[in-house]
Amino acid sequence: MKILVPVKRVVDYNVKVRVKADGSGVDIANVKMSMNPFDEIAVEEAVRLKEKGVATEVVAVSCGVTQCQETLRTAMAIGADRAILVETDEELQPLAVAKLLKALVEKENPSLVILGKQAIDDDANQTGQMLAALLDWPQATFASKVEVQGDAVEVTREVDGGLETLKLTLPAIVTTDLRLNEPRYVTLPNIMKAKKKPLDTVKPADLGVDVTPRLKTLKVAEPPKRSAGIKVPDVATLVDKLKNEAKVI
Repeated sequence: MKILVPVKRVVDYNVKVRVKADGSGVDIANVKMSMNPFDEIAVEEAVRLKEKGVATEVVAVSCGVTQCQETLRTAMAIGADRAILVETDEELQPLAVAKLLKALVEKENPSLVILGKQAIDDDANQTGQMLAALLDWPQATFASKVEVQGDAVEVTREVDGGLETLKLTLPAIVTTDLRLNEPRYVTLPNIMKAKKKPLDTVKPADLGVDVTPRLKTLKVAEPPKRSAGIKVPDVATLVDKLKNEAKVI
């Protein structure tokens, strides 16, 4: 069984992002970039399935600029067998990424696609669902446990009321949540091995996909700064301020 794992290059989660002076977007110049944490969990889960003997090959995929090769090398250092980069300088929106992934799925013919539930840069949480719709495949989102059973996959997912278990017929789409696993530490020997693993590069045009943005960002602004808190002498004053100043009661 082949597993396809899309990964995204994002600003590292430890970095405090800054908005550009012209309000056109987030400044990523000279900022540390890394693999989206949810995608890292997806790669780890795919590699664990391979180690169990369930999967025979794990293919990592990324869409974006040339530097995404670094992200794919990280995925291969975790345990992916090979990688594919869909190289483009265009701003990629969820629908465009889903269309690119659909083309790659039709080319690679995997039995399972595992990807992060969302990226920490835009928090769109759309690509997995859009890909499932385009392929007309069953999907299970926010997975906290994944078990492959023959020609089906059983997924435990977190919902507001607790846990829900779904059984999907393969091929299927699964998006990962934080509690699915803890990604392994990438060792230096594995990083060196990853440099020798195959990494293919294609263009969106090669896949017959138009990635022209359909949405336009009008303005990006930082959230307003919180005002300093104050101390009140008693409950009556607190209630008065909540009622007459904050107007929340």
